[in-house]
Amino acid sequence: MAFGATHLCLALSLMALIALAKANIDEKVEPINNILEQNSEMLTQEFCILAAVGSVVAEAIRRERRMGASLIRLFFHDCFVDGCDAGILLNDIPERFQGEKSSPPNNNSVRGYEVIDQAKQRIKTMCPGAAVSCADILALAARDSVAMLGGMTYPVRLGRRDARTANFTGALTQLPAPFDDLNVQLTKFRAKGMSAREMVALAGAHTVGFARCVTMCDDRNINPARKSTLNCGCPVINNNTNLVPLDLTTPDFLDKFYYEDLIRNRGLLFSDQVLMGSSATADVVRTYNSNPALFLREFNDAMTKMGDLPPSSAAQLEIRDVCSRVNGNSIADM
Repeated sequence: MAFGATHLCLALSLMALIALAKANIDEKVEPINNILEQNSEMLTQEFCILAAVGSVVAEAIRRERRMGASLIRLFFHDCFVDGCDAGILLNDIPERFQGEKSSPPNNNSVRGYEVIDQAKQRIKTMCPGAAVSCADILALAARDSVAMLGGMTYPVRLGRRDARTANFTGALTQLPAPFDDLNVQLTKFRAKGMSAREMVALAGAHTVGFARCVTMCDDRNINPARKSTLNCGCPVINNNTNLVPLDLTTPDFLDKFYYEDLIRNRGLLFSDQVLMGSSATADVVRTYNSNPALFLREFNDAMTKMGDLPPSSAAQLEIRDVCSRVNGNSIADM
């Protein structure tokens, strides 16, 4: 009984520190790591996994706040292509295998892979013998990013497995694109079992993060009303790495201002602003703008539902030892 009480207190202390990291990440990361180091033998494997991933994500966001938005996007881009199977993490093998990581929607755009690798390594160090998939780590990293960027935490079910392949073409055809009109977006979300309301909730992830100038310099991708506000130097030359905030007001915080931008015709992407083109989605935009707490709750619900998207029924699954390659580093079975 004494051990159980101690274990519960330790669990609550760790979760409180990780949740509070969103308020002052610099001061909270070190206490989290100290508790892990001093008490790892007292943790259940599942809680040890949660704490290990949370500490890595807190460190990453402390170094670069934008990384939180990138980890949320990494999770989305994984789950929306053939389910939550960590396919996006697999490296290409020249002349043998080309996966999602190098597909145009992800290549030189999606980021945060190193954070997932660091979390995998910390689990190995702090939680010996714990079997956790890279797909689970992606889900946990996204959840912790949401909390640390000002949103609300939510439970994440563990037990996903990693695919031994990835879908280069699927990333092109299944992921929503910045030039997609409303009907195309609704069709892509319906294919994943998501409603129009859930689509608008998940679009709220654009209240954090930035778009690259190379994206903004394609007129198909941008809300025409925003074109004159950009400072990108289009066409992009010399590998221009300038960024444009997706949310003009608070690009570092998960809040309702993305929706306010849409109502004012200041959404950055074409695919964002078209949400105001139908009452079915525009009414949801207005609701979330007037009720930010409802947005945060329904965003979490939609993230949870997306995190349950299953891998393809034909996929061979495993728990990868290294997230960027299949076990044994053999492509023969893929």
